[in-house]
Amino acid sequence: MSQQTIAEKISCTGIGLHTGAPVQLTLHPARVGSGIVFVRSDLAHPVEIPARREAVTSTVMATTLGCGDATVSTVEHLLAALCSLGVDNVRIEVDGPEIPVMDGSAASFVFLIRAAGLFEQSAPRRLLRIRDALEIRDGDRSIRIEPARSLRVSYSVDFVHPAIGRQSLQDIDVDGETFEREIGRARTFGFLREVETLWRNGLGRGGNLDNTVIMDDHRVLNEDGLRWPDEFVRHKVLDLIGDLSLLGVPVAGHLTAVRGGHALHQALVEKILANPDAWVLEGSGADTAAPEPLPLRAPAQASA
Repeated sequence: MSQQTIAEKISCTGIGLHTGAPVQLTLHPARVGSGIVFVRSDLAHPVEIPARREAVTSTVMATTLGCGDATVSTVEHLLAALCSLGVDNVRIEVDGPEIPVMDGSAASFVFLIRAAGLFEQSAPRRLLRIRDALEIRDGDRSIRIEPARSLRVSYSVDFVHPAIGRQSLQDIDVDGETFEREIGRARTFGFLREVETLWRNGLGRGGNLDNTVIMDDHRVLNEDGLRWPDEFVRHKVLDLIGDLSLLGVPVAGHLTAVRGGHALHQALVEKILANPDAWVLEGSGADTAAPEPLPLRAPAQASA
């Protein structure tokens, strides 16, 4: 398949989930091979921040990217939408330190991308194909990736809360249609008892019942309830797709996560990058090289 960008510029406004500050987001078409790049447009000298693993500065309650003193946080929902809909190259201008939360899911970003349309570009898409399994374990938490023909996700969560408990999704194929239908509308969630702690740490200031599934010790407080009974694990899948996109190229592999989170997701991304013998980078011949090569080393036996 060929690389894709969006067909035209498109914008939205909202508030940051953690800062609570108003923010405008604008997506621009971008040239072949440029990848996904965030731009802090509100600074005296706009700063470009690539959507790559080496730009990750924090995984506390969200994934944050940075370059120097400039940061942009809560990038995972937008990245998940871009990745799942097949957008390889896009320039994302944001006039604040956080992506707008919208309704707490990726649905608004899917709508924006669909409204802008997709434009097929002149170079083939690169694909990182997993050949050997890689795994990270941290007590009862784990994440693993193994060979598969396309990107698939299995995810399990276990919360001691009557509204959640144990939930799992198995063998979800991550393509645009499935993402939009089964994953993209799943919202972020939190617990009422944690609100004051979050506020003391400068987090969660924009969270409310319009953009977060909020629970007390017994039940979901949102008047309209849940979008799916297992919305919680679906949102975890959404986060994982966004975090995995920081490899910088689409992936073919089966991901299995148990009680995961942003830190565990990024630990796997780092392990993939540190083990180039476990994957092959397809579509990486000299005739398809990007003007600024991706930070991935293709093995000698990689196909052109």
